Amino acid sequence: MISAVAHCLRLARVGFVLAREGAFALVDASVLPPAGRLGLRLVRLVERRRAGDEATRLAAAITRLGPSYVKFGQFLATRPDVVGVRVARDLEALQDRMPPFPRAEAVRVVEEAFGQPVTRLFVEFGEPMAAASIAQVHKARIGSGAASREVAVKVLRPGVRDRFMRDLAAMRFAAGVARRFMPDAERLRPLEVVETLARSVAMEMDLRLEAAALSELAENTAEDADFRVPKVEWDLTARDVLTSEWVDGLPLSDLAAVEAAGHDRVALSRAVIQSFLRQALRDGFFHADMHPGNLFVAPDGRLVAVDCGIMGRLGPKERRFLAEILYGFIRRDYRRVAEVHFEAGYVPHHHSIADFAQAIRAIGEPIHDRRADEISMARLLTLLFEITALFDMRTRTELVMLQKTMVVVEGVARSLDPKLDMWSTADPVVRQWIERNLGPIGRLAEAGRDALSVAGFLSHVPGLLTRGERLVEQLEVATGRGFALAPESVAAISRGEAHRTRWGNLALWVIAGLLAIILLRDVF
Repeated sequence: MISAVAHCLRLARVGFVLAREGAFALVDASVLPPAGRLGLRLVRLVERRRAGDEATRLAAAITRLGPSYVKFGQFLATRPDVVGVRVARDLEALQDRMPPFPRAEAVRVVEEAFGQPVTRLFVEFGEPMAAASIAQVHKARIGSGAASREVAVKVLRPGVRDRFMRDLAAMRFAAGVARRFMPDAERLRPLEVVETLARSVAMEMDLRLEAAALSELAENTAEDADFRVPKVEWDLTARDVLTSEWVDGLPLSDLAAVEAAGHDRVALSRAVIQSFLRQALRDGFFHADMHPGNLFVAPDGRLVAVDCGIMGRLGPKERRFLAEILYGFIRRDYRRVAEVHFEAGYVPHHHSIADFAQAIRAIGEPIHDRRADEISMARLLTLLFEITALFDMRTRTELVMLQKTMVVVEGVARSLDPKLDMWSTADPVVRQWIERNLGPIGRLAEAGRDALSVAGFLSHVPGLLTRGERLVEQLEVATGRGFALAPESVAAISRGEAHRTRWGNLALWVIAGLLAIILLRDVF
């Protein structure tokens, strides 16, 4: 009861802040019942004047609510299927920037993580350089003499876990209330959305997992000439602290500095697109937060990505789906694009492939009437997902994350080169993947993998036959002697029978009493 009251108070504060910042202006009153429209008008009475335009109101409200809700807003920006395209677009402007916490607190977190004074771990440990909702980064130095080097130390915010747990508990409570009292909200799966956020945040708050993501991405891109990530210092990494190589470069958010340094903006633009597509198609593991603040240009001109807290994964089926979709649009083979959806099982088979191909043509043909630098691959995928919703295609979280990341990546690339030709830039990566995986060599490799799978299954057949034989023998014994129940099962059955017997006896006594009353009434 007390926890429910606490949740209600927290949610009341959330509602007030949203109302005060004018976030309810985003609600479409025409779809509400009369009581809902009246409630909306009443709520908007507390809206402050000059709350800003609609695109900034929601972001302003969520920023006021604190780190948990900033992260929740960023997460919902990747789920237009839940909040709608308009709200998701507004949430994309949400910046995960928070005031830094004092250096002394960061030192305490580091010392507790390693059980040593910070002066024994680092030669220098500076002030915070950047702060977000979950952690902040300090510049430090390790080693001595010629072997000394600068490192970036990411430190978890003190108390952030407890705060997130409290806010997530309130979100679960709100989702449960919505599920119980608003049946129409169930199609949005509010509890599932909150649990997905909880898992994502739990992973982000263990910095060892981010270090592992950096390490895996470094291995995958080791041979790439135009992209790399910082090296992890594993001896100085723990659950609450991540230490990695300091990136001595220029952020892509500072285009004037990039151009003044003489870097080739057109080449950088191509590197942004091609490195992302290589990660998604070739590796199936991509950086899902490639905004300009997380991308740097090293002095040698290479692209360097930092902050691997949010990563995306694509399985073989999803990679093939993406490659064939892009290649199909490049070749205007809409029938093949439609078939790929059906082969992947994304569109139910009761729909017509021909009808689906016709709908896809409505997306693809306008593209070919435009100049190459006017074609948006991210916009194409957005329209594709809108069309597939009409054909009952279930939302795939990994594909939505891919599409949202592509929107950001394409925006970064076009800021570097406004005349970027997305298709000619993507074509070498897509074509290489298709030739390697769907051509003759790829078919042979796939056949080899299938053969290994079959061989692995056959190696287990003798054991399966032995276990099957024992099972048949046990069934024969059981049918002859009856099934033996565990003592716990017998006890549970006995309790159930006793319970039913007590209620049965009580019912008989009630019936007997009623009959006695009737007989006595007739006698007297």
